Amino acid sequence: MATEKIRVGIIGANVRNGWARDAHIPALSALPEFKIMAVSTSRQESADETAKHFGIPHAFADPYKMVQHPDVDLVAICVRVPSHHQLGLAALNAGKHLYCEWPLAANTEQAQEMRDLAVRKRVHHMVGLQARGAREFNLVRDLVAEGYVGKVLSCTLIITTPTWGTEFTRDWAYMADRSSGNTLMSSPGGHSIDALCYCLGEFKELSSVVANQRQQVKIVETGEMIQMTAPDQVLVSGILQSGAVASVHLKGGTANGTGFLFEIHGTEGVLAIVPADPSQATYIQVSEFTVRGAQAGKPLADLSIPERYRWIPPAVPAGLPFNVAQLYRRMAEGIREGKSVSPDFDVAVNRHQLLDAIQKASDTGSRQIL
Repeated sequence: MATEKIRVGIIGANVRNGWARDAHIPALSALPEFKIMAVSTSRQESADETAKHFGIPHAFADPYKMVQHPDVDLVAICVRVPSHHQLGLAALNAGKHLYCEWPLAANTEQAQEMRDLAVRKRVHHMVGLQARGAREFNLVRDLVAEGYVGKVLSCTLIITTPTWGTEFTRDWAYMADRSSGNTLMSSPGGHSIDALCYCLGEFKELSSVVANQRQQVKIVETGEMIQMTAPDQVLVSGILQSGAVASVHLKGGTANGTGFLFEIHGTEGVLAIVPADPSQATYIQVSEFTVRGAQAGKPLADLSIPERYRWIPPAVPAGLPFNVAQLYRRMAEGIREGKSVSPDFDVAVNRHQLLDAIQKASDTGSRQIL
């Protein structure tokens, strides 16, 4: 497969809406290493419509048939979290490389099973923690490693999202259930805490508060009130392996105030990642950011991002496809060169385990040593 295109089948690609349509299809279509060969949706009509619209050869209503197809080398899972585990195992058992969106599974046990099977099958595996493909976070990671801020003393991360507020649409009501695996802590929290750890290293110990302040939420279309068991506030304070102090606050149902903040303070300087457009909702894994820095007490100023942090060709559109394409480019290199890729399912399992530790710290009131 050194020169042949890597043939992709996407589960959850619907021409009418969705993450696969908005990010995966334009990313893969612009990367010369890949060719989308198959799509699967819940209905044959929508699968056929999607395949026809994008010129994709095969369309399936049954994803389990798609993962068995000989024209598919790599499966991309872009459906809701509760389905990741079963679909992932099917793709891996078929011997396919696998790209699965984050969260990898609904819980850590399922994630470990997927990781272990991927290792046994000796296929390449990647989880969609897309902030690791963002130019801004890779620049900050390198600047920290090169000593731009000196010894890191502390960092502060604030994430807000209007989701997990007082209302849910029918389509997204499942996220009010903690057991769905798609919660404030697992989804935006997992993406955000992973970005922090990617830049600064892992946690050594932590305390937390995981709170459910809104036990009842309304379904927009019907006015029905349902129970919410998922958290809408998460506070984490801890110490990283480097000795730096870290503070994280995840706020659900919040649209005003400080929408996003990531600051790193050190003995020699400061780094900050700020939204390129503060008027827009900020999602750490897909939004565009500006990197700001200062040394020796000078005011913060914008830092340019060298071209080497763009790994993809100019044909890849800006916006949602960009970081997805950055990760796919790394996966193509791994498959073609026979080397491991990152973020892989080991990274995903580690992140699931960290989220478990955050939950345990809150449940027990005890500081967790990792």
